[in-house]
Amino acid sequence: MRTTALAVGMLLLATAAGCAGNHQQQTSADADGSYTPPASIYSVMDPTSLIYTDVAAGASPSDNPWRWSGFLLHPLGVAMDYGLNRPIYTLTSKMPYLFGYTSEDSMLDSQRR
Repeated sequence: MRTTALAVGMLLLATAAGCAGNHQQQTSADADGSYTPPASIYSVMDPTSLIYTDVAAGASPSDNPWRWSGFLLHPLGVAMDYGLNRPIYTLTSKMPYLFGYTSEDSMLDSQRR
């Protein structure tokens, strides 16, 4: 348990360092009193931001490490969806009265790609 807590603590500390920002840039901005505007006044999550800005220019060069692990683990998630989740939906749809399979479940299952 103690080893697990230590490993989780180290992982959180490592990812927090990536989110802390650029201390050197902030220090130099404070020293000369200048303001460095962001790449855009629009949020990256705003769909119109793609029209007005170059989103890649506003992204940090060292991306969040969780994003890279998400890219690497995506095939595993898709395999689990096809190997575990979809057969469970198929099984429960055969006996809805026993498993509580509702019309909403049926609609969601029919919208899968």
